[in-house]
Amino acid sequence: MIRHILLASLCLSLLTLAAPGSQADDVDETVYKALRYLAAQQKRQGYWEAERGSYRVAMTALVGTAMLAEGSTTTTGEFAEPIRKAVDYILAMSRNNGLIGFPGDGHYTYGHGFSMLFLSQVYGEEEDVARREEIRTALTKAVQFCADAQTSRGGWGYVSAKEGNDFDEGSTCITQVQGLRACRNAGIPVSKEIIDRAITYIDNCTTSKGGVQYSIKGGGERAPITAAALAALFNAGEYDTELTKRMRAFCDDRIWPGKPLTSTSGHWHYMHFYYAQVIYRQGGTRWNKYRSEIEAKLVKEANASGGWSDRQIGTVYTTAISCIILQLKKGYLPIYQR
Repeated sequence: MIRHILLASLCLSLLTLAAPGSQADDVDETVYKALRYLAAQQKRQGYWEAERGSYRVAMTALVGTAMLAEGSTTTTGEFAEPIRKAVDYILAMSRNNGLIGFPGDGHYTYGHGFSMLFLSQVYGEEEDVARREEIRTALTKAVQFCADAQTSRGGWGYVSAKEGNDFDEGSTCITQVQGLRACRNAGIPVSKEIIDRAITYIDNCTTSKGGVQYSIKGGGERAPITAAALAALFNAGEYDTELTKRMRAFCDDRIWPGKPLTSTSGHWHYMHFYYAQVIYRQGGTRWNKYRSEIEAKLVKEANASGGWSDRQIGTVYTTAISCIILQLKKGYLPIYQR
């Protein structure tokens, strides 16, 4: 009996191996070309930036995460050096009050959330005792800053609640939730109350149809924010609640398979950055079909230089999140694992 099981497992493994010239080969080639393109764009100080020099902290954290998803670490792999430099830069951006970013930046919570996620993935692999303690300190302070920045309704805005007159909106909320969950997974203490309040905020932003609005005050249902919110809820362990069931039905209709991946929409890459995480966690034939379709689209649309273009935020941003999408199947990063 055991022999039959072993033979069946071997046959399954052989079937999943890609033949030469397959789509899997094209994906690998596209990803490595894109990551090498990103490595060449890194500034001497260790950061990456979006259009017009904006979002330096957020871009650095996202690109670093994309390189970690390849399997490289701060000490091993082709992208070890750019990852180390990215960690150096992010740690240098850690302020006394816990903010990871520039205090004068009007959208610093994006960088703060993505940095928590990035550093927490590095933290688990860091072997140097002094360096590990430096990362732990930065993450502990970052979690506290996040708690202090949460609005009275449980969300987050572009800046802290105090600075932003208690304003909150969906996309920044999702960034904080994923960052906090990544920290908690890495062993950094995170109060359950913070996450629970955020889940309540998302629930209050969700319509009866399952779409998440721009803000708790309204702004209309938005498919990209709904996909992001669903991914965040999955990270928080919310899979089959009434809320997530409504949201999944909404996404099925508005994103995929109700609409083909070839259709264009605002914030397409952002939307599928999060929706890919949702489908990957669901697994099975649904994930295999989605993965095949999105791989084909992204491979086809990659630039000759190795990146993906984006008129809204820039090539670095779109290339980083496209690489993460294409590498989810590798399963290297705990925050994205099933």
